[in-house]
Amino acid sequence: MNHDALLFQDLESVLYTREQLQTSIAEMGKRITRDYQGKSPVMVCILKGASLFFCDLIREIDLPLEIDFMATSSYGSSTISSGEVKLIKDLDRSIHGRDVLLVEDIVDTGMTLNYLKKILMGRGAASLRIVTLLDKPSRRVAPLTVDYICFEVPDAFVVGYGLDFDEKYRNLPEVGILSPRVYAAAEKEKGAEAPHS
Repeated sequence: MNHDALLFQDLESVLYTREQLQTSIAEMGKRITRDYQGKSPVMVCILKGASLFFCDLIREIDLPLEIDFMATSSYGSSTISSGEVKLIKDLDRSIHGRDVLLVEDIVDTGMTLNYLKKILMGRGAASLRIVTLLDKPSRRVAPLTVDYICFEVPDAFVVGYGLDFDEKYRNLPEVGILSPRVYAAAEKEKGAEAPHS
């Protein structure tokens, strides 16, 4: 997909190219491989946003790992988190005594991951670390340590490479800042006020 494609026209700018993403993910994979030598961690993908990042990341990790999936909701079709975390899909297996890596697309307020961390540690995980493609520390509300980060992003609404706005833009191969005109129009259509940065 080239930059003249229709979806790219809704971006204010591209933050990270396909090449930058792959380089950073490969480096993260090597770091996780070193840190978990001799272990068999469970990698948990937080659906749907982290799915592309997750698939690329696990292929860069040289360990006998297992994978599982969870799904939550706190945004709906809005650009602002509702603050209420709903667990939509739970794990398929026990993580008691296991080393767990929670893989997320972006850490914003930290509320979702803080909620999931409490749940999983309560189920007897031996350890739990947080992995994210993007970190937005300026928006943090919940006390949370993020252990593996590819990129720190500004306080802007980002889409692409799995991240969406109203379920669109996940298929963009790069990460970019969504033009305010796109979500302002969507919020106006729903009768809500556009978010303030």
